[in-house]
Formats: sequence, structure tokens, C-alpha cells
Amino acid sequence: MLPTGSKLVLHWRDAHGHTGMSAVAGTPEALREQAVAALEGCDQGRHRSRGGTDIEDVWEEAGLRIAVAARSKAPLTDETRSAWLAVARRTVAAALASERSQARIEALVKAQRLQRALYEIADLAGSGLEMPDMLARIHAVVGGLMPAENFYIVLYDDEARTVRFLYFADAMDTFVADPEQALPLSEMSNSLTVALLNHGKPLVGPSEELRSELGVPRDPQHGPDSADWLGVPLLRDGRVCGAIVVQSYDVPSRYSGEEQALLEYVAQHILTALDRKNAQVELENRVRERTRDLQRANDELQAEIVERQRAEQLQRALYRITELSVIAGSLERFYAEVHAIVGELLYARNFYIALMSADGQLLEFPYIVDERDVVSRTRKPAKGLTEYVMFTGEPLLADRARIDALHGEGKVQSVGAHARCWLGVPLVRDDDVVGVIAVQSYTPDIAFTERDQELLTFVAHHIGGSLERKRAQEHIKVAHAELESRVESRTSELAEANRQLRAQIGERVRAEQRLTHQARHDDLTGLPNRAHLIEQLDAAIERARDGDDSRFAMLFLDLDRFKLVNDSIGHASGDDMLIEVGRRISGVLGKHDTVARLGGDEFAVLLERMPSPVHAEEVAAQLLGVLGQPMVVAGRELFPSASIGIALWGPGYERGEELLRDADAAMYRAKSGGRDRSMLFDAQMRAEALRLLDLEADLRRAINREAFEPWMQPIVRLSDGEVVGHEALLRWNHEQQGPLSPDAFIGVGEDNGLIEQVDWLMYRRVFEWLASHEGGGYVSINVSPSHFRSEDFASRLLGLVSACGADPNRLRIEITEVTLLDDAPRALRTLNELRENGVYALLDDFGTGFSALSYLHRFPIQCLKIDRSFVAGLEGESHMESLALIRAILALAATLGIDAVGEGVETAYQSDTLRDLGCVYGQGFLFGHPQPVSPPALHYPDDDAAA
Repeated sequence: MLPTGSKLVLHWRDAHGHTGMSAVAGTPEALREQAVAALEGCDQGRHRSRGGTDIEDVWEEAGLRIAVAARSKAPLTDETRSAWLAVARRTVAAALASERSQARIEALVKAQRLQRALYEIADLAGSGLEMPDMLARIHAVVGGLMPAENFYIVLYDDEARTVRFLYFADAMDTFVADPEQALPLSEMSNSLTVALLNHGKPLVGPSEELRSELGVPRDPQHGPDSADWLGVPLLRDGRVCGAIVVQSYDVPSRYSGEEQALLEYVAQHILTALDRKNAQVELENRVRERTRDLQRANDELQAEIVERQRAEQLQRALYRITELSVIAGSLERFYAEVHAIVGELLYARNFYIALMSADGQLLEFPYIVDERDVVSRTRKPAKGLTEYVMFTGEPLLADRARIDALHGEGKVQSVGAHARCWLGVPLVRDDDVVGVIAVQSYTPDIAFTERDQELLTFVAHHIGGSLERKRAQEHIKVAHAELESRVESRTSELAEANRQLRAQIGERVRAEQRLTHQARHDDLTGLPNRAHLIEQLDAAIERARDGDDSRFAMLFLDLDRFKLVNDSIGHASGDDMLIEVGRRISGVLGKHDTVARLGGDEFAVLLERMPSPVHAEEVAAQLLGVLGQPMVVAGRELFPSASIGIALWGPGYERGEELLRDADAAMYRAKSGGRDRSMLFDAQMRAEALRLLDLEADLRRAINREAFEPWMQPIVRLSDGEVVGHEALLRWNHEQQGPLSPDAFIGVGEDNGLIEQVDWLMYRRVFEWLASHEGGGYVSINVSPSHFRSEDFASRLLGLVSACGADPNRLRIEITEVTLLDDAPRALRTLNELRENGVYALLDDFGTGFSALSYLHRFPIQCLKIDRSFVAGLEGESHMESLALIRAILALAATLGIDAVGEGVETAYQSDTLRDLGCVYGQGFLFGHPQPVSPPALHYPDDDAAA
């Protein structure tokens, strides 16, 4: 250590030429200049002495050139000076290491903060937040990385030349952004944001300097100037698609190159998050559309259920009203019970019963419940709504306007509080109106309907009878003393009447129970129905969510080829088979399990309290074994089988319908896998179901847009390569995936029946192309067997050819052997009608089916197309077999006098071999790949060669 009062200067310079200095307080300027001179000297690594008190040294440490100059308060020996310099070097090295460690820590903290921000942005993209909420959270994330109280995101459409301010937050700018409004760039020519989009590179600095640099005039319409402005473009595939901007109005030079680099990096992640969010919104919209369709169907079903429930509710109400006349203690109790029953059927918070006195001079109100009005218990008849109903003898449903109209006509006068809606119906006894039952509403939100009027009228009819019986009972009680002498003689009669009445009530209760059972069970098998099953399944899910650890699963069972049973031995026999199937399934299950018939040949099994997840698969195997045993139905021994789908409950299921849906999907996977087996539902099935759902929606939209077109592949004469015709191949111009071949969507199209619409769209495009391209070459179209099942296919096809102005003699249809054998008489009629009008038939994929001479001789076939598998076999191990098969096919064609075309020709060897075997025509990639019809460059020979 140097003596107290010594002076010290430390001076350094880094590799970039940046210098720094640190000195003890009170250090003289001469000592500072001495340190500067030492740093600029070249005697690195040497220490020099300037008298007995001065010390000077220069060295390099970790990329820095360092000079130290010290002046001791007292003279130092050489040993003390050397020791002090060694300590000084070690101290400086330790300080440098500490500073670098601190810098690395700060860099690591920044990196961690940036990483957390990027994670949060990625999480926001997958969250369920709405777009404005997600953008506000992104703003908060950016604000955690840099000053961003003034922040906005703009999206740019370079084709439409418009921008949308997706998010805008600013402390001083009063601009209110509409995320859906597209603003033309032509209206924002003086905007710095537009200049950034056109510039395509980040901009940082005061907004006034940036405008001056980019030649953008000042326009107050685009907000106030900022002290520091930082904007970075959003790039997608190298193209500017938007920008993110932060700005400060009060702090100049607030954003450095570090903030610029950081915002550029974060901006691309924000763009990715926006793209993911938009994709998620689009998917949700498609799912929402499908959900609406399902909801509509469900609403219709629910409406039917509600209608039935209302009928049952009305029936129960009538039963209870009938009971009241017997079991209610007093008239007041009777009226209160009637009010409660009516309140279950319609809005009856304001309810009263009015009765005319026996002499007709007074209007009595034996029961009133009202929110506002206190009606006199008895009053003389006036011109109120109650009297109007009694005098007209007709129900009255009146809103405020109708009441005012009746008042204006002088037919009624308001009595009591004014109702917004009033409904009253007469109480009739022996065809005479004796009173009124009424309900009313004081709020416009509640209005009665004609259905309520019909309901109250129907109920009033029964109330009138019950009321009369009840009043008769009251009169009996009042006159009990007078009738005491006759009680004994009348007791047996009353007891019998009471017994019969109770018997009627009991029968009605049993009828109600039967109706309830029928509503929850299948009429044929007696098993629970779908509604009962869903109720049980929802209850199981609720128990599981309440902490019940028991496992359960859903099995969806569909009989294989059950339609064949109905079609062959009759529906009655099919019903017998379903009853036996239900019995066998029930015999396998435990006492806690439920089996239900969903309809048709579909059954569902709810397995509860399973010991393990594999128990469901074990039960499915038992069911397949039991169902596979023979059964005798209508004198025939049948061997039924079934396909079973299994769905295990998990926390992701909210409703029973979801578990049943997934079991159904697994069942279809089992059926497509070969039937007579079970399949466990997994996430792959759910993804496949969603994919097919999206593909079906895309297919329907594509049909509406007519997004289908024919691609032409040439058919050539093998001898000289001359093009004699083309085959029109279907392609779907998908919005995202581009042109798709039929293999990608024909399965979905055939399942939902859309493929025939697609065929007719393509046929029209082909015929329009034929009409606009003259020449002798023909064009062939593929026709599926389903078209030949329509009796009017030929006339419809010829009508479309005529409507498009095409020549039918240039048209060929390609069919398969299945088409001919499916319904031979109809196929023969269709082919003959087409041939009479110049349209010839080509038999496609010949050699893969029956390939029989008999049906070829019967049908007017003009050409055989040799299947590509035989042509491909000419090169390889199956060369001899393919050669023999092709030779036989050509001999058959020659015998019948029809042409032959070799399909799938891809090599010159295949072409030469076919030609040497006598095949005249060929088709394949060797001669040309399929090409879209627009713009075509097809060459045909003259008419004779093309024929």
C-alpha cells in the first residue's frame, strides 16, 4: 500500500480507440498528463521511476492498454515499488474481470427477459383471447422490453395498396383506429408510417429529421412530432406486410441501435403470432359455422322435445286440477293451487279469478295475486276488461295498443293499474259464462301469445268443472247440519264415487308413468334410448368431476351388413334380430353398466366402475364373441357381427355427447378396418375427423366457386406419335394446396354425395372447351358407376353437350367393368342411346376385373384401355406374365373389332413393345403429362386419323 495522501491515476484505451481515466481526488494535472503520455508511449511492460516518489507502468490486459501513474507521499524502495506494481496489476485485472462478469450477467438478464417475452407472445397466439385483448397483451410485453407507451401495429396490403391500423395506443395522438377499416395509401401520402412501408427498412430518430430524410412533408393530420421515433417493417417471405412503431414525445435519443435490433427481432415473432391468431380465428369460424348447423338441427330436435314436454306438462296440470277438486281443503287453498299450476304453464305473477254472483248484480274476486293493483273483493259490474270477456263470452289477448283501441271505441274503461299485456278467458258452466280467469304483465319484456291463450282456455275449461265441483263441496259442508239425517244413505254412494274418481286418478298417474317410460326407452327392444343414455353419461361425468375416482367408458356398436338382413328377409325379421342383439349385449354387462339402442342397428354401452382401462377392450371382445354366435331368424341361421368404437373418459370431456361422438368415430374406423372388430379412440382419430370436416367444407365452397377444371393428357398413335385424342382428368384448384387430384378428395365426395356435382361441373368445362376448339381429335371423360344408376344420365349428358355447342362425335366416355355389371340392362340402354348420338364408350382399366368375352360382346364398347399395371410389368420380374396378358387382351380386342390403348406408358421400351404386339394407341407420361385446358396447345391430325 502507498502511504496516506499519495496520488494515483489509472488511464486505459480499448481496441476500438475508446479511452477512460480514473484518479484519486486532488490528483494534480501534471500526474494526469504523465499517465496520458505513458499510455501513448511504446515501452509496454516496463515500469519507470521518476524520482523516489513517482511510479509509472504500462501493460495490456484482456484487450485493454492500461497506464498507471502514482506519486507517493514518501520515498519508496525498489522492492516496495515492485511489490506495489504487482498488486496494482492484479487489482486492475480483478476489477476488469468483475466488470466483464457484470456485463455478461446484464446481457443474460436481457436475453432471459427477451426469451420470456417471446414465449409470452407465442402463448398469446394460442390463447383464447380476442384479437384486441391479445394485441393489448403484446403491447404490454413490448413495454417490458423498451419504452413503448406510444405503440401501434399497422398491416399493409401491397396489392390493394391499403393499410389497417390493427392496434393503436398513444398518449398524445387522438387518432382512433378501426382494425377493420382499410385506408388507401393515396390518402396518407404524408404519413411517416407509409414512408416506412415504402422504405422497407427500420427507421429511428426524431420524426422531423426522418421526414426530412425521406422527403415527407409535415401533415398535422397524422399526429404530433415525436422527439424519438422507431419503426421496423414486418416482413413475410421478403415482402413488407406491415410495421410496428414506438415513439417518445419527451425524451430525445430514447431508442438506440440495441432497441432497434430488439424491436426487429420481436416484430417477426409478433407477425408469426398474428398469423397464428388469424389462422386460429379462421379455424374457429369454420368450426363455429359447423356448430351452427349442428345447433340448428339440435334446436329442431329440442323444439320437438319441448313440445312433447309441454304436452306432458299440460296433461299433468289437468290431472292435478282434477285432483284439487277432491283433495284441496278450502276454496282459498283450491284457488292458490290452481294459480300454482297455471304458473307452471305460463307467466302468472299477476293472476286473478273473477266470478259473477248468483243474482248477477255483483262481480266477485275470490282470488287475486297482483304486483301493483289492489282490486276490490266485490264490486258492481263496470266496463273493465273482465266484464268485456264475460259479456262477449270470448277470450281476449290484448297488448297496450289493443287496450287503448278498445278504450277509444268506448267498449272498455280502464280499471286499476294499466297492464302492458292482458289475457283473460271465460269460465263456463252449462254453456253460461260465470266468471273470468286472467293474467297480466306490467313490463314490455313479457307478452302473452296466442299459444298462451289456447293453453289458458283449455285449462280454464277444466278449472270451470273443478271449480264447480269444489263449490259444490263447500255448499255440502255449509249444509252438513241439514243433511246429517241423509248422510248415512248417501255415504255409500259418495264412497263409490270417490273410489271411482281415485281409480281414474290412479289410472292417469299410471298412464303418465307409462308415457315417461316410453319417452326414455326404445319401443322395440325396451332398452334405454339415446336421451336416457346421455342423461346417465352426463351424471357419470359430473360424478367424475366431483372427485369420484371410478373409471368409465363408452362403447358404440353398429351391426355389420344389417341392411342386407332387412332387404332379404324383411324388416320384421330385422326387428327380431335387433331384439336378440339387445338381449345378448345385456347378458354380457354388469349391474352398473347401461346398454341403449340409439336407433336403427346402433347400440351404445356405458361401462362404469371399470377396474382398469383395458376392461373396455375386454368387454368389447366379449360382445364380439357373443354377437358372432349363430342365431335363427325367420327360419334362417344368421351369423351377425358388429363394429365397436371405444372412447375412454378423460378430463377433456365436458358433455356426454362428446364422448358418444368420439366412440362413434372410433366405430367407423373399426368398420373401415374390415368390420367385426373394435377400435379405441385416440387423438389421431379426432385430428382425422377434423381434417375430413374441413375438407368437406372446402369441397362445398369449391363447388359454389366452380373451382374444378379438366387437365388434358394426350392419347397418341404409337406408330408415328400423332395425337388422336385426350383424356380429361379432374383437378381441384384448392385455395391453399393448389391443384389436387381426385385421390385427395373423392372419398369424402362419395360419402356425402358431392362427387356427382363435381363431375357435372367438369363435364360442362370439357364441353365448353370442345366447342371453342375445333379439330378432329376426341376427348374422353371418366364416368363413375353412380351416374349409370340414373335412368336419365344419357339424355342429361347429351343435353349438356348440346347446350355447350359441342360436337358429340368428338366425345368419348370411359367406364369400368363394374359399371357394366352393376345393372347390365340399364347400362346397355344408356350406352346404346349415347352411341346413337355419336358418343362412344371406352372400357377403362381393362384386365383388372372379369375381362370376359361374353359381356364385351353384349355391350357397344369402342375401345379397351389396357391397365397401367400390365404396361409397367413389361419391365421387371413379371415381364413374361405381363407380355402374355397384353397379348391376350389385344387378341380379344382384335376378335371383337375394337381398338386398344395402352395406359401408363412411361418408357420408350414400353412403347416399342406395345407397338410390336399390335397395340395401335398409347397414353402416358412418355407422350405428355396432364396439362390444364387454358391455354391449351393441343394438336390433332385430320378427322380420318382421329376416328
